[in-house]
Amino acid sequence: MSAGETPAPGRESELAEALASTRARMAAAVTDAGREPAGVRLVVVTKNFPRSDLDALVRLGVRDVGENKEQELTAKMGEAPLPEDVRVHFIGQLQSRKSGAVARVADVVHSVDRVKLVGALARGAEAAGRRLTVLLQVSLDGDPQRGGALPADVPALADAVASAGLTLGGVMAVAPLGEEPRAAFARLREVSERLRVDHPGAVEISAGMSGDLEAAIHEGATLLRVGTAILGSRPSHR
Repeated sequence: MSAGETPAPGRESELAEALASTRARMAAAVTDAGREPAGVRLVVVTKNFPRSDLDALVRLGVRDVGENKEQELTAKMGEAPLPEDVRVHFIGQLQSRKSGAVARVADVVHSVDRVKLVGALARGAEAAGRRLTVLLQVSLDGDPQRGGALPADVPALADAVASAGLTLGGVMAVAPLGEEPRAAFARLREVSERLRVDHPGAVEISAGMSGDLEAAIHEGATLLRVGTAILGSRPSHR
């Protein structure tokens, strides 16, 4: 299904209901945490779902959308332009050889965890004449399979980003498997606070998904990456 095509009957209403439910969860958590609603944004992750779902979400007011694979990102964004006020986020693990393609399409890359990616993204963004914001993915458990820089390596990585002409937006992490999410996100918050001593503009904290967004909000998350709670657990509407 291509951009502009009508989704399956009832799909947009289904998405609207799930989106409203997710926003209600966010609002309750923001209130409980004593934060301002404007300080938390929802990134709806549409991986494995068709471009028609993305277009429906944009019609419903979503202004931050995410993908986690370069091939799907470039294919979807190549179908038709999105409104200028919609920001595209790349949230998956990134290979340096695909960084240029991502930099030409995404507005924000959440998964920078090594210096090699910094140069590749900077070259891709410069070639496309774009200003790219990057977040540093932090490993909260040291598992190399899940990506992320160790907290001790974050300062040098941040300096590399700042020196490369990229915008350093902040940090990102995924809660470790089997650990209480809020405790993990508290450690990410500490990394963010240390980072902002030398890079005060790096205010973003990308944390929290469908199952743990409340914990992330309580620990200062500014960007929530939510897919399943809005689109469903599998791509049944292709």
